[in-house]
Amino acid sequence: MEIDELNQLYTWVLWAAFAVAAAFGFIAQRTHFCTMGAISDIVNMGDWTRMRMWGMAVGVAMIGFYGMAALGWIDPTQTIYTSGRVLWLSALSGGALFGFGMVLASGCGSKTLVRIGAGSLKSLVVFFVMGFAAFATLRGVVAVWRDSTVDQVVFDLAAGGAVPFWLSSGLGLNPAVAGISAALVIGGGLIIWALAGTDFRTGNNLLAGLGLGAVIVAMWWVSGYLGFVPEHPETLESIYLASNSRRMESLTFTAPMAYTLDWIIFYSDSSKVLTFGVVTVAGVLVGALLCSLIERSFRWEGFHGTQDTTLHLVGAACMGVGGVTALGCTVGQGMSGLSTLSLSSMIAVSGIVLGAVGGFRFQMWLLDRE
Repeated sequence: MEIDELNQLYTWVLWAAFAVAAAFGFIAQRTHFCTMGAISDIVNMGDWTRMRMWGMAVGVAMIGFYGMAALGWIDPTQTIYTSGRVLWLSALSGGALFGFGMVLASGCGSKTLVRIGAGSLKSLVVFFVMGFAAFATLRGVVAVWRDSTVDQVVFDLAAGGAVPFWLSSGLGLNPAVAGISAALVIGGGLIIWALAGTDFRTGNNLLAGLGLGAVIVAMWWVSGYLGFVPEHPETLESIYLASNSRRMESLTFTAPMAYTLDWIIFYSDSSKVLTFGVVTVAGVLVGALLCSLIERSFRWEGFHGTQDTTLHLVGAACMGVGGVTALGCTVGQGMSGLSTLSLSSMIAVSGIVLGAVGGFRFQMWLLDRE
């Protein structure tokens, strides 16, 4: 492959990622998909309908991810989620901080972008604060603290950090067979569980479950198949084009918010190029905006008072710090990560749920005090 061809492929990868992210934003706005809302419905009303959306999406993503691996299209070991080095305390504590923050900020990173597309100025403020906090946790003062504390508490798994790797190693199964088998059992189980809810089987719910699951799979394909170059013409090394992590990526939103701010602020610096994460942030915004205009649901929204502002600012900061510490958000770890059947993702999602429940309890305490 020549350099000109490589540059053209880089552009195609960015456009493809943008288009798929726009589909995510459109579907999320159309179906009111929200992980925080799903947890809230369970805690406050005992309603599992929106959680079934999430469960179906994850199940579809699992089967799609390991289906592509079985076909040889992608390498499941080449993600940040399936590493054998498990930062369990970072995943748990970061997830809990993120979950607490998303309750205060009225939604996670993806919901923040979707709400901006629908006219929320509150979420625009959350975006900037969350992106700033995420950048500080990636490379700033918080990064130093993170690296010297929770990131030091780890354990290593020789077989790798995902369920299919353990099955392959422990039972002597072919890795492709182990992967698709585990995905069909666990992912298929989630899909069956989702469809078992009689109130769930509506057009919007099925669109969210099937559509968003397919979006995660499509992102893995764009990054891991379309964007994979076995031999760079200059370095002769294999690379994943436009990847911030230098591995294949799917949707995640905490670190990409930081990368987006970095790209905007240092736009004139020729070394700051568009990456997978930056264009997916833009894509979700555009998709949600398009849906809100078509539905005529676009509405400007601002803060309601000092307490509302304070809670959103604190929540945004918690999400920025927590999301980077946990290596992902409700979409990054909760959908993309779980699609790989990663242990780290399971720990992070547990932390997010615990943090969110704590956030709801805190909100109830505030209401009782008032």
